[in-house]
Amino acid sequence: MDAAIIFVGLLIWFQLKHFVADYLLQPGWIINGKGDFRKPGGYVHAGLHVIGSLPALYFVGLDATAVALLASAEFAVHYLIDHAKAVHARHHPHPANTRAFWALHGADQLMHHLTYSCLLLICFCVGQ
Repeated sequence: MDAAIIFVGLLIWFQLKHFVADYLLQPGWIINGKGDFRKPGGYVHAGLHVIGSLPALYFVGLDATAVALLASAEFAVHYLIDHAKAVHARHHPHPANTRAFWALHGADQLMHHLTYSCLLLICFCVGQ
């Protein structure tokens, strides 16, 4: 299969997974649990992201060790990005109709999508 098609397919998979996990699968207890290491919300949320990424990681032919390492890295990075955003937002609240709110939201999403860029690069470097 052409590498470009696989690359775009994985990118689409990660984007769709991100939308579902970040926007459709976040009840209040998950949202309220972010930013507190003692609450399960952030851990469950990061876990949902990893579960969504597993099919893509296996699809490119990575072995179980590589999949486990990438899944663990995604979990940690996603959790910490969201934790930092939640802590910052709690100390510096901004209404949704302000530039500051959208800048913070955009920075959070950018960091997540850069994480997917790293995952794609690693998939193609390791999968070769």
